[in-house]
Amino acid sequence: MTDVTQLPDLLPVLPEIFLAVGALVLLMIGVFGGPRIGFLVNGMSMGLIAATGLFVLPFGAQLGETFGGAFLLDGFAYYMKLLVLTGSFFAIAMSWAYAKSQAFDRFEYPVLIVLATLGMLLMLSANDMIALYLGLELQSLALYVVAAINRDSVRSTESGLKYFVLGSLSSGMLLYGMSLVYGFSGQVGFPQIAEVLTREGASLGLVFGLVFVLAGLAFKISAVPFHMWTPDVYEGAPTPVTAFLAAAPKVAAMGLTVRVVIDAFQPVTADWQQIIVFVAIASMLLGAFAAIGQTNIKRLMAYSSIGHMGYALVGLAAGTVAGVEGVLFYMTAYLAMTLGTFACILSMRRKDGMVEEISELAGLSRTNLPMAILLAILLWSLAGIPPFIGFFGKWFVFSAAVEAGLYPLAIIGVLASVVGAYYYLRVIKVMFFDEPAEKFEAMPMELRVVLGLSSLFVIFFAAVPGPVVEAAGAAAKSLF
Repeated sequence: MTDVTQLPDLLPVLPEIFLAVGALVLLMIGVFGGPRIGFLVNGMSMGLIAATGLFVLPFGAQLGETFGGAFLLDGFAYYMKLLVLTGSFFAIAMSWAYAKSQAFDRFEYPVLIVLATLGMLLMLSANDMIALYLGLELQSLALYVVAAINRDSVRSTESGLKYFVLGSLSSGMLLYGMSLVYGFSGQVGFPQIAEVLTREGASLGLVFGLVFVLAGLAFKISAVPFHMWTPDVYEGAPTPVTAFLAAAPKVAAMGLTVRVVIDAFQPVTADWQQIIVFVAIASMLLGAFAAIGQTNIKRLMAYSSIGHMGYALVGLAAGTVAGVEGVLFYMTAYLAMTLGTFACILSMRRKDGMVEEISELAGLSRTNLPMAILLAILLWSLAGIPPFIGFFGKWFVFSAAVEAGLYPLAIIGVLASVVGAYYYLRVIKVMFFDEPAEKFEAMPMELRVVLGLSSLFVIFFAAVPGPVVEAAGAAAKSLF
C-alpha cells in the first residue's frame, strides 16, 4: 500500500501553498480584468503578502520538515521569512506613486513580485540542493523579467538582459558545484552532506564543489567578485524595481547562504571560512571605494549594497552562533535602512519626471526639511554612526569576528566603514550646504508611511533593542 501524505505533514508549508494559489488567482484577475486592473491587482498583492505574513505567525510553532526532509521550517527560516514578506510588502506599496506618474500600472509587476517572494520563502526553507535550486530559480526568473518590465525604456531592457545573462552563468556555476558535491558525497540533503563530511572529511573534489556553490550564491547577494551586474541593473531598472532588488532578495539570498554553509558544510568550516573572509574583504573595500565617484544615487546605492553584504559576511565568517545572530540582525537593520532610503529616492520627482542625480538633492533642507533630516539620519545609519541601528548592526558582526579570532577581518571592516562614511556624508553635505535646486513634488502618502516607519525603527531601536536582538539570537541558535 502506497504511503499517503497526511495534511498535518503540510502544515510547515501552508503559507507557501497559500501564496502560490493567491499568485495564480491574481494572474487570472489581471489577465481577464481589462487594461485598468493594475491598481486593483497591486492592492490585492499587498493584501496577499500581508495575509501570508499573518498566516506564518500562527504556524510559527508548527516547526518541522516535510517533503522527505527537503523543506524545513525552523526558527531561522521563520525569522527570515517575516523579513522577506515585510520587504516585499513595502516594495509593492512604494510603487503606487511611480505607477501613477510613469504609466507603470501593469498588473504583471505585483504578480511577479509575489512569485519572486514565493521563491524566496522556498529558498529559506530549502534543506537539500534540489529544493535550494528550485526556490532560487523561481525567484530569479521573476526578477529577470521585473528588471526589464519597462519595455519602452532601453535602460530597463538592457538591465534585464545583463541580469539574465550573468544570472544564467551563476546558475550554471551553482549547478556544477552541486553536481560535484553530490558526486563526492553521494548526498543532496544538507544534514546528510554534513554527516558524510563529519565521518570522512572533505575530499578535493568536494571542496571544488563547495567553491562553485558559494560562487553561485555570491552572485545572488552581489558580493565581489560576482557583483558586476549590480550597478547597471540598479540604475537601469525602474526605481520601484531597484528598491525591491535592494531589499527582500538580498535578505533571502543571505539567509540561503547562511543555511548552506552552516547546515551542510559546518564540519569543514576551515575550508569555507577562507572563501567567506576573502569575499567579505573584497566586497567591503570595493563598496567603499567604488561608490566615491558616483553621481547617480541608484548606482551609489548599488555599491553601498555590495559593501553592506560584505559587512554581513563578516558575521558569517565567524561561523559561530554569535556570528549568525549578527548576520540576522544586520540584515534586519539593512532592510529598514534600505526601504527608507528608497522611499526618499522615489520622491525625487518633478513635473517633468523622475531625477536620479545626487546633485538634484541640492538644498533639500530648504525646500523639504523633514525629508532632508530623515534621509540624513538614514544615511548616517548606513554609515554606521551611533546611536542609529546601523551602528549596532556593525557592532554585532565585528564583535563576532573578534570573538572568533578574525582580527584582521574586523580591522579591515572598520576601516572600510570609515571610507564608506565619506560618500554618505557627501550626500548630506549636498542636501544641507549647496544652493537649492528646483523643489520636488509633494511626497505621496504611501512613501511618507514607509519613510516614517523605517526612520522610527532606525532612530529608536537603541531605546528598545531587546525584542529584535532576542528574536535574532533564537533564530541563530536553531541552526546549531
